[in-house]
Amino acid sequence: MYKYYIKRICDVIISLFGIIGLSPVILLFTILLYFVNKGAGVFFTQERPGKNAHVFKLIKFKTMTDERDLEGKLLPDAVRLTKIGKFVRSTSLDEIPQLFNVLKGDMSLIGPRPLLIKYLPLYSKEQARRHEVRPGITGWAQVNGRNNISWQKKFELDVWYVDHVSFLLDVKILFMTIKKVFKREGISSDTSATMEAFIGNK
Repeated sequence: MYKYYIKRICDVIISLFGIIGLSPVILLFTILLYFVNKGAGVFFTQERPGKNAHVFKLIKFKTMTDERDLEGKLLPDAVRLTKIGKFVRSTSLDEIPQLFNVLKGDMSLIGPRPLLIKYLPLYSKEQARRHEVRPGITGWAQVNGRNNISWQKKFELDVWYVDHVSFLLDVKILFMTIKKVFKREGISSDTSATMEAFIGNK
């Protein structure tokens, strides 16, 4: 009952009140990022696969500029990440605009993170099961290592969540997320400002 009906109702109610309550924060960082991103825009949008691999457009606050080298290639993430962008990312404030994705029904507050479309053909049959539920702003893998765990472990945690979705588990993940945000844990991997690309199973 919770997984198929109540979870969605909770998503709508919480995301709606979240958008209203956080509107001053959304406005503030919209203004700040407009100036520090050097013309790169305030929001980052990208097509991602959601439930049943249905493609939707994810939205986040943009934390990096679009600066390029002499050959026209984007500079490394760590170079393009602004000071304000680093703060926004480390506090997970960049995820706030995804409340609109949740309200629309593309995402859930809690579930496996929506990854890149190009990864779809790289998943094993078991790993692809992560798409049996709506992707989330936060999730079981997020509170158990986020970008500091391997792709294989991340997928194991995602599939475990799919098989154990419950109200109590979602509440646990929510409180663990709040704790992680305040401690600013697992934001980056050991070698990159973001998670390294998934290149398939070896």
